[in-house]
Amino acid sequence: MKNSSILIAHGAGGQLSHELIAELFLPFLENPVLSNLDDSALLTAPGTRLALTTDAYVVKPLFFPGGDIGRLSLCGTVNDLAMMGAAPLGIAASFILEEGFATEKLERILGSLKAAAEEAGTEVVAGDTKVVERGKADGLFITTSGVGAVPEGVDIQGRNAREGDAVILSGPVGDHEAGILLARGDFSLKGTVLSDCAPLNHLVDAMLGASKEIHVLRDPTRGGLATVLWEIANSSEVGLEVEEEAIQVRSEVMGVCDLLGFDPLYLANEGKLVAVVPEKHAEKVLSAMKSHPLGKSSVAIGRVVAGHPGRVHLKTRIGGHRLLEPLSGEQFPRIC
Repeated sequence: MKNSSILIAHGAGGQLSHELIAELFLPFLENPVLSNLDDSALLTAPGTRLALTTDAYVVKPLFFPGGDIGRLSLCGTVNDLAMMGAAPLGIAASFILEEGFATEKLERILGSLKAAAEEAGTEVVAGDTKVVERGKADGLFITTSGVGAVPEGVDIQGRNAREGDAVILSGPVGDHEAGILLARGDFSLKGTVLSDCAPLNHLVDAMLGASKEIHVLRDPTRGGLATVLWEIANSSEVGLEVEEEAIQVRSEVMGVCDLLGFDPLYLANEGKLVAVVPEKHAEKVLSAMKSHPLGKSSVAIGRVVAGHPGRVHLKTRIGGHRLLEPLSGEQFPRIC
């Protein structure tokens, strides 16, 4: 490790996160399943394939416009399964509570988590609760795990992008992180941006109903769209070319970015996905996405190319080109 201690940026989903995984975790834990570094692990069981994922949520504040830590934890885990094409079979949730945490707040969070589970068509089937001393957990942390079944004939992995594939984005980017930023009130900015936090499994079902020939799905959470595109290019050893003009950013989000010097392409999302689809199937997949409420703003933003493997070229609005690289630090901590 280049650093002798863990930095906050190691949890940002960008370059330092990749270095932490490659230089510390993988040397100890590497195996053929883990080494794919996809959103969920694909496991083979008699008669079926399973996807398994786990995640931890430390968002601050616990309640924000468009959601709270309960909804976020359920949606995030369902979405990691969905990015492998898996239908959620069950969710496990662990709660680390700080002594003195208000039960009224916990009731609100549990109600929100339950509502999100119903929206996704799944249930929390196992759980655990621990309580720590005051000042040790910032109120509440949640860890969730999920198991899902992968339909026959579906093979969605980060390494599957191929030359000629279309790259599709399901809607405007940056809503979640901009919403969290405004909810904290750290910058004396007025306004509200709703987090896009939502379970994406039904949208993915609609896409697979149009075609099972989907090569890659990713939800651009920490590190945002730019980092996820870079990850796809590197995992698949291909180049990506995307059009800045096609990428939608809400005016409120762009306003926050302009004031604070953030790049919306690196802001986290919790209800959007990127799909890499063979060109001949792209139109019907895009049509299916637009027919779903969570994909009505879907648009093709680029394509996969043979040249410059491992690199993402963004064609800017003024006709130039910019190289998109992974987030190198932490734009804003504790966003999920």
